[in-house]
Amino acid sequence: MIKKIIITLLFFFVLATKLISQNLHLTITGSNKVETAKIDSLTYTSSHPNFLSIKKEIDTLQKTLYKQGYIESEHDEISRINDSTFSTIFNLKNKYRLIHIYYNNIEKDILKPLSKDITPEYFSIEFSQIENTLNFINQKQTEKGYPFSQLKLSDISIVNNSTLKGTLVTSTELKKRQLNHIIIKGYDKFPESYLKYYLKIKPGKTFNLTDIKEKTAQLNNLRFASENKSPEVLFSKDSTTLYLYLEKEKSNAFDGFLGFGTSEDTNQLQFDGYLNLNLTNNLNYGESLRLLYKSDENEQKTFEANITLPYLFKTPIGLDLALRIFKKDSSFTTVNQSAKLHYQINPKHKIYSGLNFTESNNLLSTNLPTTLTDYKTNFYTFAYEFNKYQINNSLFPINSRFYLETNFGNRKQNETTEKQSLFNLEAFKILNINLKNSLFFKINSSLLSSDTYLENELMRFGGINSIRGFEENSIYANLFNVINTEYRYQLSNGIYIHSITDFAYYENQITDTKEKLYGFGFGFGILTKAGLLKLNYANGKNENTSFKLSNSKIHISLTAMF
Repeated sequence: MIKKIIITLLFFFVLATKLISQNLHLTITGSNKVETAKIDSLTYTSSHPNFLSIKKEIDTLQKTLYKQGYIESEHDEISRINDSTFSTIFNLKNKYRLIHIYYNNIEKDILKPLSKDITPEYFSIEFSQIENTLNFINQKQTEKGYPFSQLKLSDISIVNNSTLKGTLVTSTELKKRQLNHIIIKGYDKFPESYLKYYLKIKPGKTFNLTDIKEKTAQLNNLRFASENKSPEVLFSKDSTTLYLYLEKEKSNAFDGFLGFGTSEDTNQLQFDGYLNLNLTNNLNYGESLRLLYKSDENEQKTFEANITLPYLFKTPIGLDLALRIFKKDSSFTTVNQSAKLHYQINPKHKIYSGLNFTESNNLLSTNLPTTLTDYKTNFYTFAYEFNKYQINNSLFPINSRFYLETNFGNRKQNETTEKQSLFNLEAFKILNINLKNSLFFKINSSLLSSDTYLENELMRFGGINSIRGFEENSIYANLFNVINTEYRYQLSNGIYIHSITDFAYYENQITDTKEKLYGFGFGFGILTKAGLLKLNYANGKNENTSFKLSNSKIHISLTAMF
């Protein structure tokens, strides 16, 4: 007996569970076939767990119809067809397609993107765009210094069967909000000139939080500082205070490489390399100092020192000073000095203007005729620089760069003066195919324009920073173009491998040489705790020779941040 009672209770329990969990079905129709088709096109949900969900779905559909212009639409009471089916009928009535919005205290430049029909009293938009229009106007009011601006439509009435009219009511502060104070948290010694001239954020400007967030994101492009928290704003009755949360980053860099290959003359292993030290913002001024020493297998030695002082005397003008000393074995020395003023237009664009002086001395004691002789040059320099960053990539932080420099002046040699021009171009671009695959393109070009040429004034290229597979600075030219290409594959956020395909063309009018060069190989990079370690293996040839493994070059470099 007890067993039968238990079985009966279990039966009724299972049956009740099925009844409770049974889905309810909703059917919505229009007052005619056209309206029913319109309702069906809105793809409402027909299956619901309970009656409350059905009621919410009908209310949602009603709001959707209102937004589309059926503001007079109504629906019948919800009818129960059977235990699991409910239905209702909508009467859509007339659809209003346009609305004339009468406005006051709204600038016309805000309305131009919204409407083609603008009069001094009203502007017309599609009824379905009301919500987007009000959001857009409210955003623009906020950007113009009214962060607490509120909008609403009132006095809505009928003009004709397809058009409504209404009044735009704005609730704004009587006075524009201006930025009164800027407080930096985390990096108290951050150079304030960067706020004023790099980000162009300063007290007294109209407050625009959207614009401020876009500008402060550019701080991550600086090597010595980053933003660790979004800006915050404190509003009081009479003032607006902006809080920026910054932190100082490791910005000093030590870069070096070791290269080795086989000498074509002696068949012995030869080494070359360089040391490159960059010190940035150690005085919390945004300044940078670069020291470079290079010694290569051709008995060439190079020393460079570069100093950049941004925003001198709290102005938008900065100063760049450079000294370069080059010695070619016992043949000649060349000393180059330059001074340039720069103006940072914005975080991406910079222009330069300055002077460039060069003096070269022949160290040979022979009196035989030669194209190697003492000379001096004076140039006026003009340059433009563009940099675009990709913040979230520690391996390749710069996405694209363009630098063009022009120099115009004279060369003095043996009591004679000759006009000369020098042009330099460096540009590269990374095309990101996806998160792991990318293509890298770089062009490096130089042209020295002169009636005559001296051996010790020619430009030198070749090596890891030029066409790979050749000795460092082993090629002399008065004109050269180098194109570097790489296919890069990131194995992880800190490891990548890449191909090497380099092309070059150069001219040397002293030796009457015009030649094409090629470099092919592969390489990889690893981001370690010590820094970025890179290794390149490349083999170079000219157009008239074949590849030889003995001509291959291996370049190893390490860039350490501290």
